[in-house]
Amino acid sequence: MQEQKARTARGLSLRSGGTSLAIVRALAPVSVTKSDDPLHAGLLSRIVLADYTSRLSESLREYSFVDEAIRKAGVLIEAMSWIRRFRDKYVVIKLGGSALENPESVRSFLTDVLFLETVGMRPVLIHGGGKEITDAMSKSGIEPRWVHGRRYTDAPTLEIAANVLAGDISSRLVEQLRELGGNAVRLSFMDAANCLIGEKLTLQEADGTEIDLGLVGHVTGIRESLIEEATLAGRIPVIPCLAETIDGQLLNVNGDTAAAAVARFLRAEKLVFVSDVPGILTDRHDPTTLISHLKVAQCRALIADGTVAAGMVPKVEAALEAIESGVGKLHIVDGRIPHSVLLEIYSNLGIGTEIVAG
Repeated sequence: MQEQKARTARGLSLRSGGTSLAIVRALAPVSVTKSDDPLHAGLLSRIVLADYTSRLSESLREYSFVDEAIRKAGVLIEAMSWIRRFRDKYVVIKLGGSALENPESVRSFLTDVLFLETVGMRPVLIHGGGKEITDAMSKSGIEPRWVHGRRYTDAPTLEIAANVLAGDISSRLVEQLRELGGNAVRLSFMDAANCLIGEKLTLQEADGTEIDLGLVGHVTGIRESLIEEATLAGRIPVIPCLAETIDGQLLNVNGDTAAAAVARFLRAEKLVFVSDVPGILTDRHDPTTLISHLKVAQCRALIADGTVAAGMVPKVEAALEAIESGVGKLHIVDGRIPHSVLLEIYSNLGIGTEIVAG
């Protein structure tokens, strides 16, 4: 019987993936009541073995829990140096693209934003909403018109855009942040707290002819005190991409260039673009060609040779201007990946593309 118990213990130890002999010995039954009845003895052996197996399984689960806890502690320790470095620094985050369309992706993203605020950073959230604006225009019977890649914005279009951006999306993001346990505030014209100052954007054709974009603008300044007061009070500012002129005229502005301007005026530590692309790719059809680190000069070369093309160009050019104006670093991450912002900022490897001065 003792030999049988020893073989059983060794077998369980091997099958359990390397459980130490000390654990097996500690859990092994001390003795089994002897019996001349083979059936009785067999029954007792099975009962003891079942009890032993149950206790061994419980111990393995406890050790698995400890291993998982140690792994999580290691992640926190890795993040600690970054947390200390970025404490009390602004990070401007622009949310756009299809990342806004998936509720689970938005919730994961907002959890990341809340984490940044919790560990001492000062996140400022700026968002677009192109698809929702287009859908709202269609429901109103207005056909969207595009001029050189920008939405032509007349008065009816501006009214729809303003209601969607400030009335719907900003309000929704603020409410979701509060549901997650955070504190957020909308800074928009609807609250008499529009913090983006702008002027009409003027473009020209190659022959010098002025391009009419309607009520489209670009950011020329910010009301920094509104953002500072919110962040110092532990609130996360949520800003729609709408600017006001000094005369109070509302303007539709590009979300990427608006975020870059805000980062520049705030002298932010980081500018993060969260969209539906993984970063800058040498082959935009192949995610495995992601470039994880670039300097400004290298990035300009990629724009010149066409590697960075189409809608990525204005995004990157605005970010490069921000970096050259003192913003610490640009990150481009895929918002469809759970917790992509945290993985990019608080891990040693990152998950998207980062661009730095140089």
